[in-house]
Amino acid sequence: MAPADDPDRDSGDESAPVAPRANPVVGEYVTETFDYDGGRNVTVYLPPDRPEAVVFAGDGQLISRWGACLEAAGVVPTMIVGAHRVTSEDEMVRLGEYSPPIDPARFAAHEQFFVHSLGEWVRSRFGAALPAERTAVAGVSASAELSLAMGMRHPARYRAVFAASPGAGYRPPAVMPEMLPRAYLTAGTLEPFFLENAIRWAEALRIAGADVVMSECVGDHGDPFWQAEFVRMVRWAFGPG
Repeated sequence: MAPADDPDRDSGDESAPVAPRANPVVGEYVTETFDYDGGRNVTVYLPPDRPEAVVFAGDGQLISRWGACLEAAGVVPTMIVGAHRVTSEDEMVRLGEYSPPIDPARFAAHEQFFVHSLGEWVRSRFGAALPAERTAVAGVSASAELSLAMGMRHPARYRAVFAASPGAGYRPPAVMPEMLPRAYLTAGTLEPFFLENAIRWAEALRIAGADVVMSECVGDHGDPFWQAEFVRMVRWAFGPG
């Protein structure tokens, strides 16, 4: 049985929009479908107050749901822009989108969609034009590789990277770029493969001079510790409300 927060678990009807919530303490969820790759859903969490930070996320069908947890924790009002995972049951398609070495052409197409199409849409649809210092990129498992890749390739756009339990398809390059994002990595003590990957990235970034947090939590892959750490990540990057 898949864990409750496993991004590989079937989350139901991907085409069904997420209805806005009436509770002003929680904020609203908005889902729209883009033409990319035959139709790709993006779910946005809009905090009840004007956003002071924004997090772009892979596996957005999962991470966008954590917006209400930020309100409960009293962190700065944060918009989450969550691009859903590919609907293909072939896991290699998802890995190809999220990890540069696996399928460079598919990764490049998804990178264009994630960085440029979503960025422009957020500015025009929601009027959100926050500076890079208030912008992060996040992911879990395979999409943690995406967050690391986006942070490394576009540090002038995403100044903070949140990576939970990254896979090993994308590893620290031999020569690190001069400009590096801040990074908060986490993994569970019961998932040694992913913990090793997270530590590898944390050490490489730290040696290169980046501001890094490496958090080891008691938990397995897909455990709710991802959600709890996400709240800590946002507080670390952007501060309390």
